[in-house]
Amino acid sequence: MFSAQDILDIAIRLESNGEKTYRDARQHTADKELKTLLSWIAREEQNHAHWFAGLKDRLVQGKDHHLMAELSRALVEDVVKGQAFSLQEVNFKDIDTPEKMIRTFIEFEDDTISFYEILKSFIDDPSIADQLEQIISEEKKHLETFRELLSER
Repeated sequence: MFSAQDILDIAIRLESNGEKTYRDARQHTADKELKTLLSWIAREEQNHAHWFAGLKDRLVQGKDHHLMAELSRALVEDVVKGQAFSLQEVNFKDIDTPEKMIRTFIEFEDDTISFYEILKSFIDDPSIADQLEQIISEEKKHLETFRELLSER
């Protein structure tokens, strides 16, 4: 069984990888609108990683020892299998157009939202669930913005 700390480590890694990937992507496109969007989303991903790290610190200090204790290894492994992109680096050599880049990031955001939706179902602390819901809403906004940008092209 994954511990709550393991699950939070996955969330931190998703967000940190997202931040790094979005920052790196800026150097692989000349599209100014896309660059601006990538900078904004990278900052949001950084904030999400900080929130998850703070939650992990609370857990380590024993303040939320029961947090997500029911989450089984099999469930998390099934979810993480679908997260392969989110946990790996993007090869920008394979992404030769802004449209391909946007589609890649739509997949990234979809994966992240799916993971957090499942994670949320195991949180019994209303304040933590509310904050996670806020992060999910922000991830959905990223997804919506990428889809709008793609539809404009």
